[in-house]
Amino acid sequence: MKVLIVGFGSIAQKHMHALKQLVPDTKILALRNSMQSIRYEGVKDLHSITEIPGDIDFAIISNPTSEHARTIEMLLPLRKPLFIEKPVFHELAGLESLVRETQAADVYTYVACNLRFHPVIQFLKKKFEQKRPLEYVSYCGSYLPNWRPNTDYRKNYSAIKMLGGGVRLDLIHELDFCCYLMGKPTKIHGERAKISRLEIETEDIAHYTLSYPNTFATITLNYYRPEARRDIELVWEDVIWKADLLQAEVRESSGELIFQPEFEPMDSYLNQMNYFLECVKGNKRPMNDITEAWDILKLCLQDA
Repeated sequence: MKVLIVGFGSIAQKHMHALKQLVPDTKILALRNSMQSIRYEGVKDLHSITEIPGDIDFAIISNPTSEHARTIEMLLPLRKPLFIEKPVFHELAGLESLVRETQAADVYTYVACNLRFHPVIQFLKKKFEQKRPLEYVSYCGSYLPNWRPNTDYRKNYSAIKMLGGGVRLDLIHELDFCCYLMGKPTKIHGERAKISRLEIETEDIAHYTLSYPNTFATITLNYYRPEARRDIELVWEDVIWKADLLQAEVRESSGELIFQPEFEPMDSYLNQMNYFLECVKGNKRPMNDITEAWDILKLCLQDA
């Protein structure tokens, strides 16, 4: 198998690691911006689209979100499946035509939201097929300067609006897996702000309220929580569950353990890549294609 990677940062290396575990003899090609880019063992660097061979099996787009549209346009003529890191774009203006063009080209696309493959989310998916909770409350907060050790958070894309930063886009996972579990809402209201002392130009808090028939969901995201928290509280008729994604467990409010699989953070990337490879090999259209991801992005940026 031969795979092209565009954008070779930390997330691309996770995808490459997953690929190598699943298909050890995969040949990795990396389209690089500079001849001085860091070299990686077992990776062949390319510096022009003209160097991309015609026999690649698919391409991974993992450069900054602000570059996704240009990269999709560049790769679309190859008519190869595209594995696109989330979020699909950093803005809405002028990009709906590219979504339609990609659909019309019949190119398979998958927008990588690896938390759909977290075992807790998979457990809830099966539960929600039988019954919906009365109330769904999702929270994700952590301290942005702790995200990437040994780097200046103020210079990272998360802090810079034009690069696609901001808590809404960074943490679009929560909105994505809410829609994955609950479906598309009948109505959504979103608010965002910059309220902390973090030296960033992007919003550091966002809050959504989503309406569904006979139930509601709320989502809160932030960059400033000193202790990381990522969970979902589910209120049922007779019991309350807490689904903790960091601890990989589901418990009742009494503390009784309902679900606790063996889980390592890399597992979700591995399971995600395995799913995508099965789609490519089986000529099957993946879930969360560019159209679905575009609809979720519109919900995310609905006040923009």
